[in-house]
Amino acid sequence: MAYPNDYLDFLIHFHCDRDYFECHEVLEEYWKETDPGNRESVWVGLIQIAVGFYHYRRENRSGAVRILRKGTNILKQHPNSLKSLGIDFDKLLPLLEETLKNIVSGIDYQSIDLPLNEELTQLCEQECRKIGKLDVIPDSIIHRHALRDRSDVIKMRKEALVNRQKQKD
Repeated sequence: MAYPNDYLDFLIHFHCDRDYFECHEVLEEYWKETDPGNRESVWVGLIQIAVGFYHYRRENRSGAVRILRKGTNILKQHPNSLKSLGIDFDKLLPLLEETLKNIVSGIDYQSIDLPLNEELTQLCEQECRKIGKLDVIPDSIIHRHALRDRSDVIKMRKEALVNRQKQKD
């Protein structure tokens, strides 16, 4: 079956380098291109699961619980879409519920593997062998949002502010 490349990138990051921030980045772009504005999209649910794990690993338990619950609730609306994306919803839901219980109980971060069909499992395993599956996740991935270069974002925001002020005048 043919899957969107951005979705495959999401899966590879989720399983190989556990770069949940990058999972968010690649799938958000795809969502904005294919289903913009639909906050109940299966893509949003998957993005929120990745973001929840990002917060969980950084010990932001309240943020992790909040976003994982949102993502789980969205995914509950899309069992057929998940199946067409090669994810076993009947196995995914208990994994997410167990993760939520662990977070609330104060259990340290534990990664999960999404329950994928055989084709996607093999693809992820193959890609992990190519790029290397990380046993120890570097700080550059764990704290990615805090360490990234945001100069372009800051510049664009300043330009937008100047443009808005010009329009008011």
